[in-house]
Amino acid sequence: MPLFDNLTIGPGFKPDPRTITGISGGSERASHIAGSQETANGPCVGFVGKNPSHTLVLSSAFNYLRVQVQSPDDTTLVIQGPGGTWCNDDSEGKNAGIAGEWLAGTYSIWIGSYQKDKYTPYVIRFTQVK
Repeated sequence: MPLFDNLTIGPGFKPDPRTITGISGGSERASHIAGSQETANGPCVGFVGKNPSHTLVLSSAFNYLRVQVQSPDDTTLVIQGPGGTWCNDDSEGKNAGIAGEWLAGTYSIWIGSYQKDKYTPYVIRFTQVK
């Protein structure tokens, strides 16, 4: 079983939520990967790997999709895809997440840690439930 899973989903996917797992962190500044210090969804902080942790493919547009990281440590999030780049930190406690409308297409997801080269396991939940 791969350490870093990828996911392809469309509206009405089952089961809901879907989850994928990985290990956060890396040596690249999240702001460098995102090309910004801040986005509309939050700050681009922490350290991530050079390559994305996951690829998310949305077969159609979503009116609502929530991407929520769950980890015992503080996580950060960078997502690049159709329409731009989004970052987040601490949407739910010390875990990062982004929710809203999503365009169809391929998204690159990086999960970061606050300290450079600190690695922590996590689960990402994908849900259409508000």
